[in-house]
Amino acid sequence: MKPGSASPAPPSVGFLDGQLLVAMPSMQDPRFQRSVIFLCAHSADGAMGIVVNQAARKVRFPELLVQLEVIGEADAIRLPPRVGEVQVLRGGPVETGRGFVLHSNDYFIDNSTLPIDGDINLTATVDILRAIAKGEGPAQAVLALGYAGWSPGQLESEIQANGWLHCPADPSFIFDQELGSKYERALRKIGVEPAMLSSTAGRA
Repeated sequence: MKPGSASPAPPSVGFLDGQLLVAMPSMQDPRFQRSVIFLCAHSADGAMGIVVNQAARKVRFPELLVQLEVIGEADAIRLPPRVGEVQVLRGGPVETGRGFVLHSNDYFIDNSTLPIDGDINLTATVDILRAIAKGEGPAQAVLALGYAGWSPGQLESEIQANGWLHCPADPSFIFDQELGSKYERALRKIGVEPAMLSSTAGRA
């Protein structure tokens, strides 16, 4: 399948692939306090996800394209208008120098793109950045620097200890640019009013 075409159906989903993880107020790890994470992969081997409600500080997508030598500095002013609207997220504490693109399923690269569910894919190669710069990339995309990772059984233990809530994800939420309200909105998707959650561990 050539780049730019729709992706095939995702493999059978196990565990919490394609779900949102929402940190409880009792979350002790400061890196994940008030975070909302889209789980890209979850299996007996561990889990990997992208934080979708934290912006990377002082970094814009066109500037990153220049830094990564995807385009020349002189080409930055000729980028398609929507390229400047691609959000750059702080995706997590692992491999923070590497970019991971969450995007709509209208773009797929064989052996590079991971279909997560029917609507959202993950691609971590420079090819998708080149396509976006040319205006040939997916209709919707966010670039995350780094990711969140868990060893086998670790995420399950954290959920059992009331560190995380989880709920289904949808593209409108993942690609929504209103980052500041995502945490509260994610809690409401689960049916929880933020004000009702105490800062102590316990079931909501």
